Amino acid sequence: MGRTPADQTRDAVLRFVRERILAGDPPTVREVQAAFDFRAVQSARAHLEGLVASGRLVKEPGKARGYRLPAAGGHAPPAWVPVVGRVQAGALTTAVEEPEGYVTIRARPGADLFALRVRGDSMVGAAILAGDVVVVRRQETADDRDIVVALVDDEATVKRLRLRRGRVELHAENPAFAPIIPPPGAMQILGKVVEVHRHLEPDQ
Repeated sequence: MGRTPADQTRDAVLRFVRERILAGDPPTVREVQAAFDFRAVQSARAHLEGLVASGRLVKEPGKARGYRLPAAGGHAPPAWVPVVGRVQAGALTTAVEEPEGYVTIRARPGADLFALRVRGDSMVGAAILAGDVVVVRRQETADDRDIVVALVDDEATVKRLRLRRGRVELHAENPAFAPIIPPPGAMQILGKVVEVHRHLEPDQ
């Protein structure tokens, strides 16, 4: 039996959604509608629901951009974390809120994660380079030697936390940068860095 026009359209929808997911920007139902010039959003929703029902896509309930590729080989499906801005790996500077899409990670059930793009080279000794994306788990405390994103007097930085005799220090992994020793009560930990992502070629 040959493929019907509806089947061919559904295959095209899957290719479109797959490409968007792999690019780190899962589409909404309305974006699928616009991409295929469907008259009604229900037409796009029907194709997406059909792909979910057939196991070719996975939908996370309650999320507009909740479409995912199915797991392969019994592993957990990837999760998508928003890149919400930029953070300095250098001298203290105001964090820049500049959403730029999503980065894929292996799912961590219950984890509250966000991602930031790194500016500066103070963490090169920890293999965190300018332009890398760090995935951060939100938490207000961390252990000695954890790499954290910290806020000092409303300015953000990514550094290695050192706890020394009741004093908190933020250390670079680059000898060109002196430690940051905030006064008591002036620092807030935003989270612990749990992953680093890097593109070897710049985006075109």
